[in-house]
Amino acid sequence: MSTKHRVLLIDDEPGVRFGVRDYLESHGFEVDEAQDCRSGQEAFWRNRPDIVVLDYLLPDGDALGLISPLKEADAEVPIIILTAHGSIDLAVRAIKEGADQFLTKPVDLSSLLLVLRREIENRRARQKGLVEQAREARWRAANPFVGGSAAIRALHEEARRVASANSAVMIYGETGSGKGVLARWLHRNSPRAEEPFVDLNCAGLMPELLESELFGHQKGAFTGAVGSKSGLLEMGHRGTVFLDEIGDMDLRVQPKLLTVLEEKRIRRLGDTRGRTVDIRLIAATHRNLADMAREEKFRSDLYYRINTIPLTVPPLRERKEDILVLARELLRGIASDLGRGEVTLAPESAPALERYPWPGNIRELRNVLERAVLLSSRQQLTPSELRFDATAAEPGAGEIPRDGPGVTLQEVERQHIERVLAGAGGRVEEAARRLGVPRSSLYSKLKQYGIAPGLESKP
Repeated sequence: MSTKHRVLLIDDEPGVRFGVRDYLESHGFEVDEAQDCRSGQEAFWRNRPDIVVLDYLLPDGDALGLISPLKEADAEVPIIILTAHGSIDLAVRAIKEGADQFLTKPVDLSSLLLVLRREIENRRARQKGLVEQAREARWRAANPFVGGSAAIRALHEEARRVASANSAVMIYGETGSGKGVLARWLHRNSPRAEEPFVDLNCAGLMPELLESELFGHQKGAFTGAVGSKSGLLEMGHRGTVFLDEIGDMDLRVQPKLLTVLEEKRIRRLGDTRGRTVDIRLIAATHRNLADMAREEKFRSDLYYRINTIPLTVPPLRERKEDILVLARELLRGIASDLGRGEVTLAPESAPALERYPWPGNIRELRNVLERAVLLSSRQQLTPSELRFDATAAEPGAGEIPRDGPGVTLQEVERQHIERVLAGAGGRVEEAARRLGVPRSSLYSKLKQYGIAPGLESKP
């Protein structure tokens, strides 16, 4: 059931209040009543209404004197003024003071209902817009170089040097380490910053769907193509195209992408004409593309074309001195999004955050903090509220073998997936949540390594 909208009705005439309240309640509103300025302010603070209907003349003041304190308490609350002595000058003064509507008595109840619904919808739209603007602003301003570790400083210096280039950039890094944030930073700091930034995650997409998303299609190109559609490469013209998890791109699609990069032209599925595109490609992967190219699991010509400028985002466990700085910054954004005010970390939480190996990197850190804020009513988070992955928190679970004979990055990844899957009782959905990856990506990994849920991997 949807929550009923709450109206605060401030009027000194009991008959008016009764008639308006009865009508609005019959149309699904909750109505609180007050008879003067003082009781109206008290009811406003107590009940936090969605909208105020306010008589102009009250026993202890008038509407113009009440608008300001109400707007100070909630700047977005719509205020509708009712008066039996309406005039243009009075209406203009009321609007200037912050009123949203000015209606004369006796008010037509159906008109009042229409105004109430419209003003509430306008407020909802404004609030959604403000939230989206705030999120978009944070996303645009997201800094991939938070912290002072040597690893992150080195990455910042490399990224700064190549941001203005037109060459393709290949971003390497573990899942959840911030490759997408770095890609957006490169776009924002490039000559193409005012042009489109389009992105696509290649993991888990069937070849046909991936091809359609990238290149677009003409009407009738295949069953279900009821209209023509521009592809992401076309929409990114003059801007930046970010292909995440490009190592998972199907081999059948790779030569077509290579052609676009070399000839700067695309052809939609089912089309006979080519279209010129000018894009800068930024790609990312957690795989070792060089090994994949040697094993013919990734086209070597495409690898050499997109690997012009390689950047590597360090995993969180290799920049432990940055963890608290990152956690505090993430916590500010999470608390703001959830309307929780200021939420901080208890002093004893710092060692717990730094000890944990963070196999899911920054994405996992954010998930842990968001879960803690949602489930805790306190403004300071203690270690007991930071619920880590029990499997990853086991001694040695987060350690990566070093210099071991024959130990490859893929072997480390396979072993970690097996550990997490075992800790999740073989449940793929739960294991994907703990790893911080989409379920489709985990299924691809299980297939790649021959791992069956709850079973040992094939030799």
